[in-house]
Amino acid sequence: MRLLPPLSLYIHIPWCVQKCPYCDFNSHALKSEVPHVAYVDALLEDLKQDLIHVQGRKLCSIFIGGGTPSLLEPRQMKRLLDGVKALIPSDDKLEITMEANPGTVESGRFAQFQAAGITRISIGVQSFQSDKLIILGRIHDSNEAINAAKQAQELELDSFNIDLMHSLPAQQVTDALGDLKQAIELAPPHLSWYQLTIEPNTQFHSKPPRLPEDDILADIYDAGREALTAAGYQQYEISAFAKPGFQCHHNLNYWRFGDYLGIGCGAHSKITNLESGKILRGEKVKHPKGYLDPEIDYRYKSWHIETEDLALEFFMNRFRLVEPCPRRDLPNLTGISESSVRAPLEQAITKGLITESTTHWQVTPLGQRFLNTLLNIFMEQ
Repeated sequence: MRLLPPLSLYIHIPWCVQKCPYCDFNSHALKSEVPHVAYVDALLEDLKQDLIHVQGRKLCSIFIGGGTPSLLEPRQMKRLLDGVKALIPSDDKLEITMEANPGTVESGRFAQFQAAGITRISIGVQSFQSDKLIILGRIHDSNEAINAAKQAQELELDSFNIDLMHSLPAQQVTDALGDLKQAIELAPPHLSWYQLTIEPNTQFHSKPPRLPEDDILADIYDAGREALTAAGYQQYEISAFAKPGFQCHHNLNYWRFGDYLGIGCGAHSKITNLESGKILRGEKVKHPKGYLDPEIDYRYKSWHIETEDLALEFFMNRFRLVEPCPRRDLPNLTGISESSVRAPLEQAITKGLITESTTHWQVTPLGQRFLNTLLNIFMEQ
């Protein structure tokens, strides 16, 4: 039986002080002041046009990403969140995450953002090493990163996260573990620890830095997981670790193939429509100038996921999670039968990438390490 999954909201704030050389997100270096009032007006109007997709659901989470969302004035953040809550009902314990840079200006306003309704702050530290921060184009230093985490801790938010990269240019295992040790000492309930990858349309892609060799990458990953486990963190997603009970609700809904509305420049949506039996993906106008132009429709483009692509879309999300995947979720959330993907499932089982019980599929440690290999099996069916 097809089910309507939980609903989240993603809000994109596109501006940064400067563009980082590794970043392939839809972000734009500030050339003047952030148009605080005009952009919040546009976001709320954008959401109004998407209310048809709510279909009677309550919001289970809100995630405000960027760019640098903490560049938005706290009073406008409050107006934005109040406006969202007035338009869509929400769960009693609504998780509202805001990404923030650890620079002094942004971190100095954490308390104001909390008063505006933010319950969880994700701090983009990336590294605590000065030379690595310079290479990554970050505008904060290690002391600002440490102070920002301490401020988040003192506010007694529902949770906070530290974003940390590993496998940086010229990084050795001891360097990566040093960064991780510093992050663990700051005791964030949640730690996103992910490998630097070179993406198209970035400065690093046109002028690639020299990254560690594969054997060093493997050693960093193994040693890092061991250190995080010893510190009481549980891995629940490929690059996400949390203390028990502090997994990011928004991320879980993404990876469990839940629905999400996306508002703001370049924001993406994924919406299930039970009446049509289709899953709709959408993307909003990318550039702030176009997005703020009242003559241009926010909805840049939208498309239905083709039936033959549904299995890959489902497993691409679901197999990022460490938790077992209920077999019933495949037909319930996609409308396709298990028998239609039985061949690639058997192949993945034979290769030791997943295991299967009467009720669940479970990604193995081998499958986690070689996730692309696992997904390619479904891509080639």
